[in-house]
Amino acid sequence: MRSDQLSVQSMDFAVSIINLVKNLKAKHESVISNQIGRSGTSIGANIREAQYAHGKADFIAKLQIALKEANETGYWLELLYRTNYLPEEEYKALNSACAGIRVMLISSINTARQNMNQGS
Repeated sequence: MRSDQLSVQSMDFAVSIINLVKNLKAKHESVISNQIGRSGTSIGANIREAQYAHGKADFIAKLQIALKEANETGYWLELLYRTNYLPEEEYKALNSACAGIRVMLISSINTARQNMNQGS
């Protein structure tokens, strides 16, 4: 259930990021929009890859990559907000969604590690 929720939320987040990138490009901002476009959509791609991982270690590694991408995306969101490319309300909504995904990823990684250590 948790991985399904994670997949849905990461896909919804990726859609929001793509829409953000479209708006940024319309404002002729390309440097940060390219970065956040890659990191924000990579989260869900790595979660999807984890679903077909080659064992528990690979599963954990893919989720850790997704977590790193989510953390990077949080950085780009804050930078966009601080440079006035992102209004406060939109920043708060996107940052909250990103933080929620990070929390779920950390929980999933910790659970997978515990299961791996118990030999399950």
